[in-house]
Amino acid sequence: MSRRPRVLILSAYDAGSHRRWREQLVASQPDFEWQTLTLPPRFFRWRIRGNALSWLNEPQLQEPWDLLVVTSMVDLASLKSFQPQLSATPVLLYMHENQFAYPDSGDQHGSIDPQMVNLYSAVVADRVVFNSEWNRQSFLAGGTALLAKMPDAVPGGLMASLAEKSVVLPVPIDDRLYVRRGQALNFKTPHLLWNHRWEYDKSPDRLYLLLNGLREAGQAFRLSVVGEQFRNQPREFQTIQAAFKDELVHWGFLSTRSEYDQLLQSADVVISTAVHDFQGLSMIEAMASGCLALAPDRLAYPEYVPENQRYRSFKDHPEAEAGAAVDTLIRLMAQRATTSPPDLWRLSRLREEYQGVLMGLLSRHQQTGGTE
Repeated sequence: MSRRPRVLILSAYDAGSHRRWREQLVASQPDFEWQTLTLPPRFFRWRIRGNALSWLNEPQLQEPWDLLVVTSMVDLASLKSFQPQLSATPVLLYMHENQFAYPDSGDQHGSIDPQMVNLYSAVVADRVVFNSEWNRQSFLAGGTALLAKMPDAVPGGLMASLAEKSVVLPVPIDDRLYVRRGQALNFKTPHLLWNHRWEYDKSPDRLYLLLNGLREAGQAFRLSVVGEQFRNQPREFQTIQAAFKDELVHWGFLSTRSEYDQLLQSADVVISTAVHDFQGLSMIEAMASGCLALAPDRLAYPEYVPENQRYRSFKDHPEAEAGAAVDTLIRLMAQRATTSPPDLWRLSRLREEYQGVLMGLLSRHQQTGGTE
């Protein structure tokens, strides 16, 4: 192909991590000509079920494309049926998350529609890419469990075929974040960083139990709690702010990326208490910047957090889990543990893997004459 391949990215729920990923992908792959279609990250149920309808009269979808790259919120099956001119265009589906593995907040309206959108999109896509092996396995297990509940007429071998065309390619970490620390880790009074979305699935209640356990054990610490905030926040954040006001270094959302990068480089231990995290970008970025990690032994964390920095997971027993986290942190401080930058997640390494997947789809499509 003498010209650069034309690739259209569709992001149906362009939240922060989705936007960051697509912008990084475009910037790191100059051999392709990129265009983008996005929808704002609000009205979740309308977005995941209605995005193909929202784009029904979109002029860009009438243009010829060599490849579509769509995110996990895109209703690909409906999109292709509404846009028959795209029927032969190969598609890479990037699964930032899957709707089978979200924990129930107690506020959701019960429906399998979001899960079916994910499942149908994976069936239609030519290649399904997950950001972690845990994401991939939870999708495959969730899809298998859902189909097992259906009364009849379930196609045999469906999930096996989806597993066969799926791969894992994490969201890369910019190389600029891999820096040599200007100061040694503080093992006496570590600066603890909790840097996640302020939502229930990141379990601020477990963070409170952990911090309280450290105080009771006599382990001194300083604390920064930062991250994206929303109108409705778990009440535990107010409790933490009041209870640990004397230990606080930073609280709330940092307005600039440079401020956040400085915080990553000044913290000693990055903490997760999450019950849901498909990759854990905030953890990986902090580890790249020289932090030790303290994370539960579940989700995607075993893929990059060293074993000695993972505490035992008691998902249904927060108090026991907090105790395990306290013991692990105190041990790491006593042993003066060494950091472990996640080098396999560097953009400079993953750039070629992304290029290989994209070019492989184009090449296979050309060889088959677009009949796959």
